[in-house]
Amino acid sequence: MSAPPTSRKVLLVDDDEAFRRVVSAELSRRGYSVATANGGRAALDEVRKAEFDVILLDLRMPDMDGIEVLKRLRDLDVSAGVVVLTGHGTIDTAIQAIRLGAYDYLEKPCPMEKVELTIQRTCEHFGLLARQKILQDGYSPPDVRPDLVGASPAFQKLRQNVTRIARSDATTLILGETGVGKDMVAKLLHREGPRREAAFVVVDCAALHEELLQSELFGHEKGAFSGATRQKHGLFEVAHGGTLFLDEVGDTSPETQSKLLRVLESGRFRRLGGTREIAVDVRVVSATNRDLAEAVSHGRFREDLYFRLATLTVQVPPLRERKEDIPLLVDHYIARFNQRFSRSSRFSVEALGMLQRYAWPGNVRELIHVVEQAIVLSDVDVIGRQDLPDAVRGDLPGPSEAVPEGVAPPLREVERRHVQSVLENVAGNRSQAARVLGISERNLYRLIKRYGLCCESSPAEGEAGGNP
Repeated sequence: MSAPPTSRKVLLVDDDEAFRRVVSAELSRRGYSVATANGGRAALDEVRKAEFDVILLDLRMPDMDGIEVLKRLRDLDVSAGVVVLTGHGTIDTAIQAIRLGAYDYLEKPCPMEKVELTIQRTCEHFGLLARQKILQDGYSPPDVRPDLVGASPAFQKLRQNVTRIARSDATTLILGETGVGKDMVAKLLHREGPRREAAFVVVDCAALHEELLQSELFGHEKGAFSGATRQKHGLFEVAHGGTLFLDEVGDTSPETQSKLLRVLESGRFRRLGGTREIAVDVRVVSATNRDLAEAVSHGRFREDLYFRLATLTVQVPPLRERKEDIPLLVDHYIARFNQRFSRSSRFSVEALGMLQRYAWPGNVRELIHVVEQAIVLSDVDVIGRQDLPDAVRGDLPGPSEAVPEGVAPPLREVERRHVQSVLENVAGNRSQAARVLGISERNLYRLIKRYGLCCESSPAEGEAGGNP
């Protein structure tokens, strides 16, 4: 449905005063908001002061011809659609104007019905372009380079590898523990690669049930299953020409793995319930915190798919292997949160030392949560030991007594204690605990089962947004 005329602003540019007066009055009578200019320079002044949907631009004016005005409008990056007004013998100039970006032309004199129809077509065309740009921007990843902070050898090696791999456009598998920033690496691979101007589409394979995941990836036809009331395009189609990021690909089922393998091998797939094959050109980047080689050896992940996904691999180091980066990361994120919360907080030397000694099972994501929590909950500008979580201070209860003095506990034990501490702090609310830990509820449930943790949900868990 087209927009009502009252929402459309028109700039009429013509040196003929009688023509301006008649056309302006008629367009105003039909509901348009009309501004006028008697020449090219006046028109440029108008577009600097206000935005217009359509500019009706005469080609022959004494102070500046329409072609020159059109060139300057392009330099000013004006979003309005331009319709040039031509007289007898200026059709060739009108065609030149269209080559310079004008949408259409009208030969004077012309009926008002044709003028209005041309304005409507111009508005609809540029409205579609604007919506398309919004959609493309929605699938354009933000520039993550400012958040990639580090100077350690491990970080520098990662950065060099990402730069080299980005240029190759090959299928890439990103490996690393939860919270190390695999999603940021994926965005950087896209931004520094040959598909940077196309879409970057993310699929969280761990957060979606089997049928929903396949529908998201491949789309479905109307009636393919109960509730499929219309055709749906899959994200492989949306990502055509760009990058599809399969986060936590190790959590996919054998059936989904089989379909992913077929797309990677042939570049073709069918929507659920469909018979027509659809060809796509997509770079697939995937990530997992699982040991896929081990999953392959136990039959939980297809070997052929593993080799397809891992044409190139990026190993993202855990934070405990680049502890010299912790002060840089703290400075970076404390500056961000100070600005967000209008604070001037900083960490004491003692608190910063504790951050550097902590094992960080949740990696950079956990560090960000700790910094934010300390700033929000602290009443003073200097954040001290007392403002840090129990896990970071090393005050957690647990079987640490069994560990000889001076020997650091195993990573699994640190992870177990940390997850238990978070669960206790949120009164067993799994949904809230997953958000604090920066993992999906499915992954949290696996950790609870793996470590046999106590997880008594509070009575208000359902009210707090937890899933049954």
